[in-house]
Amino acid sequence: MNTDRTAEIEADIERQREHLADTVDALTHKLDVKAQAKERASHLADRVTTSSGRPRPELVAAAAAFVVAAGLMVWWRRR
Repeated sequence: MNTDRTAEIEADIERQREHLADTVDALTHKLDVKAQAKERASHLADRVTTSSGRPRPELVAAAAAFVVAAGLMVWWRRR
């Protein structure tokens, strides 16, 4: 009976150690600003480029439309 209780306590301690290790790993990752910035930049690059690495056509079109609209506004204000 005493060995059963000892085994339970040891198993509980091991679970707590694993939980603590997971918590420390999560905090370490959260505090690693450089790694987070790299992850965000990579995620953004994946979103704005095609699989071949070229800019997505819809983003190029949107940028071109913005430049044209800004140019028209400048032209209209100076007129």
